[in-house]
Amino acid sequence: MTTQPAFTPPPNARAYSLDTSRGAFAVVDHPVAPGVDVRGTALLLPGFTGSKEDFTLMQEPLAARGYRTIAVDGRGQHESDGPEDDESAYARGELARDVLAQAEALGARDTPLHLFGHSLGGQIARAAVLIDHTPFRSLTLMASGPAQISDSQQQRVKLLRDALAVMTMAETWEAILAMGPPEEVGGPARGIGGPDLLRRRWLGTKPAQLLATGRQLTTEPDRVDELAALPLPFHVLSGASDDTWPVPVLDDMAARLKARRTIIPGAEHSPNADQPLPTARAVADFWDSVRDSGSDEGSDA
Repeated sequence: MTTQPAFTPPPNARAYSLDTSRGAFAVVDHPVAPGVDVRGTALLLPGFTGSKEDFTLMQEPLAARGYRTIAVDGRGQHESDGPEDDESAYARGELARDVLAQAEALGARDTPLHLFGHSLGGQIARAAVLIDHTPFRSLTLMASGPAQISDSQQQRVKLLRDALAVMTMAETWEAILAMGPPEEVGGPARGIGGPDLLRRRWLGTKPAQLLATGRQLTTEPDRVDELAALPLPFHVLSGASDDTWPVPVLDDMAARLKARRTIIPGAEHSPNADQPLPTARAVADFWDSVRDSGSDEGSDA
């Protein structure tokens, strides 16, 4: 664990180490805005090569709607510690049990949390609720599909895994930058924060975490039917285009889950960064509906 956060937390938020039965995890905890009635608490899981800071632009508007949000670095991600070389520590079941431990540490046994996962984080969230759904009030999957990622993204992950097999993290970072401008190349060099901060995040992430989770993204089975059998309200949210899981694939998954479906205009694979205010509004609207009715299904496009 680093002693100082690499990114500045949103106003009123607090960055700290959350102690759990499975170790400590770096979080950014944003309380409900002053003077606003508390409507719930949510645990936010980032995607592949991402971190808790990916939710920075969403946390303040969600606080204004009455939601405390805790964005977390998973095991071996950015400021959360993990083994450098032991890929078994990052097996899907291990990461899912980490999420359950985080929820328990946040008091979910007494007051269930809304669970929110972006991309890889959505598939980890799915695995967690399939082990035990009772700590959670709802599940939102943002730009996170039913099974493995698209063929084009599988090729990108393979390139990254091949590079990590022969280069250090620092050398791999320089190779990523040499591919072109971040806005064109995408991946870990594109995100919230300047290039120095993104580089620091990359260097803080453990190679074994990237290798293991990259493999998972290219081999993940379809578990939608298992998920649909759970007594949870679901929300499938995405941008208007997505090259990791095509939008029609996400549409079909939402239908199978009988989930609320939201498409954010002007956003791609990271609506939280591309269009944070509409994304936060859609998420809060869904959480409000769960709080008010106890269940939800429908569509917002």
